[in-house]
Amino acid sequence: MRQLSIGELARQVGMRPSALRYYESIGLLPQATRDAGRRVYPAAAVRRIALIKMAQQAGFTLAEIRQLLDTTAERGATQQWRALAERKLPELDRFIQEAQLLRKAVADCLACGCMNFSSCHLLSTSSDHRS
Repeated sequence: MRQLSIGELARQVGMRPSALRYYESIGLLPQATRDAGRRVYPAAAVRRIALIKMAQQAGFTLAEIRQLLDTTAERGATQQWRALAERKLPELDRFIQEAQLLRKAVADCLACGCMNFSSCHLLSTSSDHRS
């Protein structure tokens, strides 16, 4: 099995070695083996870090991600994932709704074309044009 030094892994996943050491210290990455005193990780660590990044982008905390990746709870892992995901979905829905409102506001400003923020009717407090 191919092994990656901490530097190689860091380059491949776009992170600093210190972040990888931190992930290891909090249990997100398994303990690295040592080769001539250097940390080495299995190539599968690249995929694990991709999963961690995806979960972070979805709004999961590092503690939640650690729970999801906990292999000691094999039997309950699927149920655990389901429970965490079900709790996260409403939060993601709110985030999407807020982002859509922000996008609409920016698009409305572009469509207005006045580019005069002090007198733009879209920014006026007397009439709210947002829907």
